[in-house]
Amino acid sequence: MNISVSELIVRYLERLGVDTLFGMPGAHVLPIYDRLHDSQVKSVLVKHEQGAAFMAGGYARVSHRPSACIATAGPGATNLITGIANAWAERLPVLAITGETSTYIFGRGGLQESAGEGGAIDQVALFSGITRYRKLVERTDYLGQVLNQATQALLGREPGPVLLSIPYNVQKETVDDSVLEQIHFPHQAAVRHAASVDELAALIRDARAPAIVAGYGCIRAGAREAVAALSERFNIPVTTSLKAKGVVAEGTPLSLGCLGVTSNGDAYRYLVDQADLLIFLGAGFNERTSYLWDAKLTANKKLAQVDCDSAQLGRVFRPDVALCADLRTVAEDLLAVLDAEGMLPKDAAALQRHRAARAQAPQAEPAQDASFALMRRFFEGLAQRFPHNALVFDDNIVFAQSYFDVSDRNHYFPNTGISSLGHAIPAAIGARCFAKGSPAFAILGDGGFQMCGMEMMTAVNHGIPLNVVVINNGTLSLIRKNQFQLYGERYIDCDFVNPDFGLLAKAFGVAHYRVESEADLDAMFARADLAGAINLIEILLDKQAFPRYLSAR
Repeated sequence: MNISVSELIVRYLERLGVDTLFGMPGAHVLPIYDRLHDSQVKSVLVKHEQGAAFMAGGYARVSHRPSACIATAGPGATNLITGIANAWAERLPVLAITGETSTYIFGRGGLQESAGEGGAIDQVALFSGITRYRKLVERTDYLGQVLNQATQALLGREPGPVLLSIPYNVQKETVDDSVLEQIHFPHQAAVRHAASVDELAALIRDARAPAIVAGYGCIRAGAREAVAALSERFNIPVTTSLKAKGVVAEGTPLSLGCLGVTSNGDAYRYLVDQADLLIFLGAGFNERTSYLWDAKLTANKKLAQVDCDSAQLGRVFRPDVALCADLRTVAEDLLAVLDAEGMLPKDAAALQRHRAARAQAPQAEPAQDASFALMRRFFEGLAQRFPHNALVFDDNIVFAQSYFDVSDRNHYFPNTGISSLGHAIPAAIGARCFAKGSPAFAILGDGGFQMCGMEMMTAVNHGIPLNVVVINNGTLSLIRKNQFQLYGERYIDCDFVNPDFGLLAKAFGVAHYRVESEADLDAMFARADLAGAINLIEILLDKQAFPRYLSAR
């Protein structure tokens, strides 16, 4: 049966399992929008296309399945770039659909033309470094092949964003709906390396004080329970990267908390002083996690690394055993092999020595307690009141890394990727569109809020419950901190005047809570509907209070 290309694209979204499309209509994508009218795919109108890409990214992070955003040609497409770049850095399967002028006016100076002809911008080329696959679809005779290539890129072993740019006249052409049968969905078979698992088991068996460094790969692989079981069965402590907080419930006996330059340093001291084997499971060991690749972390100990991406193996250190394999499979196989060998749990002496040393000489945290007591209390309250199913998108990360104990049933999403200001609000909205029963929190600074704050109205327009937590100190905190620490207090372009957030919340039609004291914080937790309403919560901090860590060299 013949159908329009625009209807085929909508059916393709349905076949991918996409139920929500984030975007903003424009003349060059209206044929697709028109077919959405009768589709099961829900459209969410955003305030800025960057927000659409961030929302699609947030949806993909929570759902672990493809998501999609749409924008018109020219400025609509270019506004997507930051959010798609973030999806690339996070390896998120985000499909970006953009419009284009009709092919018959390519090179003639059509409005918003961006096909790269006649001096026009080359829209697809702009996305070349931040997509797994990109295509300007100028004809219909290869459309099935294009959609198949897009599917392989979205759903392959190393997923990532895809761009399809479809000219206006092509959207209105007709094709046979059998084109959809040319799409093959890749099968994600688990990779098993029995011999390598045996080698890793031997390292663990011979180690006195092994420790697991769990990364976000554990969450992507659905390996939380398997890693926790391995840890508990053999008494192996676990630390995580920032993105992997909660792989093992923080605050439990075998959790060392988060490893990283903005953390409290507890995990760092254990790895340096006590561990003789580090088992990296899906952890990239980037700048933050590795304390700028501090050699003391890996010195005088054996190293094992497991990752589903072979490019990660040996990238920043030389492992004694390296496995390119599915993380969940490896953890399960390790448990089975070590059980079969009858290995006993590891002696707790190293962990006991570490706890005793910490009690006698607690180390100063990057966030000073007196100055940041409100942030500590906020995250403690958040962990107590929402022990499971909360979605926490955090652009700030410094306070949460030390103060927020993430349970193994909670979901913490730090703004890693390309670390764009303003990411938290649209990402949390996108996530909440998938996880409809989960309380959602977007935590960000006042500078970041002013980049994407209007997306709160997207939440209002679509009735999406959301808690926006703004750290109000009237400055770009990271810039001011660096100028204080490294540039002789020569402050420039870091301070600004905020709007009255109470009046702004009133204009948005949402609840507002201003937190200046612990009593205000307690009142907010007691009164606010944090599960079913839209709230704007501002926490006031002193702009002269700086975390101690150095973020630039």
